[in-house]
Parts: sequence; C-alpha cells; structure tokens
Amino acid sequence: MSLHEAHTTKPALDREELRDVIDLALWAGQLLLQHGADTDRVERTVHLIGTSLGAAWLDILVSPNALVVTTSSGEEFRTKVRRVVTLGVNMAIVAQINDLSHRIVDGELDRFQTRAELIRISNMRPFYNRWLVIVAVGLACAGFSRLFGGDWAVFGVTAAAAGVATFVRQEMLKRHFNPFLIVVLTAFTAGAIASTATIFRLSPQPQHALAAAVLLLVPGVHLINSLQDMLRGHMVTGMVRGLTGAVISLCIALGLLIAMQLLGVTGL
Repeated sequence: MSLHEAHTTKPALDREELRDVIDLALWAGQLLLQHGADTDRVERTVHLIGTSLGAAWLDILVSPNALVVTTSSGEEFRTKVRRVVTLGVNMAIVAQINDLSHRIVDGELDRFQTRAELIRISNMRPFYNRWLVIVAVGLACAGFSRLFGGDWAVFGVTAAAAGVATFVRQEMLKRHFNPFLIVVLTAFTAGAIASTATIFRLSPQPQHALAAAVLLLVPGVHLINSLQDMLRGHMVTGMVRGLTGAVISLCIALGLLIAMQLLGVTGL
C-alpha cells in the first residue's frame, strides 16, 4: 500500500476530534522543545502522535520559541501555534514523552488517555531530593577539580562552592529570575567561595577550584543540539541554540570575573 493510500484509508476525523489531536501533538512537542530535545526529535514525535491518533498528515514548523502545526483529515484541516516560553533541560520529561509516543503508536492509548498522560508528565516532580542534587553536583565538580590536577584542599573548596551555588540557583529558579541573571549570580557565588582557596593559600594550585566550581553551568545540551540542528538543516533553530549557549558561557565568565575582581583574585 502506498503512503497516499494509507492516508486516505484512515477514517476521517470531525472538526473537534482534529482540534483535539493537534492540541495533544502540539503539547507533546512543546514539552520536548522546552526540556532539551533536538528539532528532529520534536518533529518526529509530533508527527507520530498526530498520525497515530487519527490525523492523515501533519506539517510541522519548529522555531526557537514556537511550534506551528497544520494537520488534515478528510476534508478538515487545522493550523495551530503554541509558544515555547523556556528552553531548559530535563531529560526525564524528554524520556517520558518518547515513551508516550511509542505507546500511542502501538495503540495502547486513545486521545483521552493521552491527555491524562500529558497532564501527569507536565506536573512531574523532580526524581531526586534537592539536597541530594546539591551534594551530587558539589561532588561532581570537585571530582573535575581533581582531574584538573587539584589537591584535596581544592577538592573540598570546589565541593562547597558548587554545592552552595547549586542551592542559590535552585532558589532563583523557584522565584523565576531571568535565566541569564541566574547564571551570572550562580557563577558569582561559586567563584566567590572558590576564591577562598587563593585568599587563604589552601593549595599551591587554587585556580583549579575556580575553574571546576562553575562546571555545573556549562550549556552542553544547548551546544550539542545546536550542532545537531545545523547539521540536519534546521539552521535558524540551531543558530539560536548556539547563540544561547554562547551567551550562557559569557554569563559564566562575567559572574566569575565579578567575584575575582571584588576579592582581588587573579591567575585563573
């Protein structure tokens, strides 16, 4: 059976059913784009969900801050836009949406069950206690300080700096601060605490604490997605993600610079 025949043999949806299908597909795509999925994954998932729920076809446009989808079924067609208000990273939600799309394709979920699942995913709480995250991030950054050549004094200072900076970041995220301001203030906090290794001469190589304490802020997902998008022809989204990663990197440098200037630390 040809692709066209497969589309035309689907039972036609009425206007309200088609509206519901496009809402569900857009919602899933919005969650993916907001939480770190690359453009190809967003397009593929939105198309799979829409067609598996009964639409004949979907045309999808992914931009850095919006999703536009046109879908058709029989004589009906709908076009809708959904804004994407943030670009963060939450791979747990990306994984949940990926699993949801496979369940829909396998026929396990109808429109009503899909909506219930999307509500559940949207309201997901973090898997890990915030204090566990603080300790884990502190130890991870401290581990990098050892890889850079730092001693155990640097390890301890880095763990404290990254842990406190993570706490500050969590508090600002809860209060919905500007994302770039959050990066600057988090880097400043980490840099100020890591500078104690230099001020109190705790180690012959205190600069490793400064370098490692801000690694929690490195925009790796943005930069990787930027390269993937541009290689696959999504130039606008790829360039915006790359620019976002570059601005975040500049904010990290600014926060560190302010901390070092205020405390009189040099030699990073």
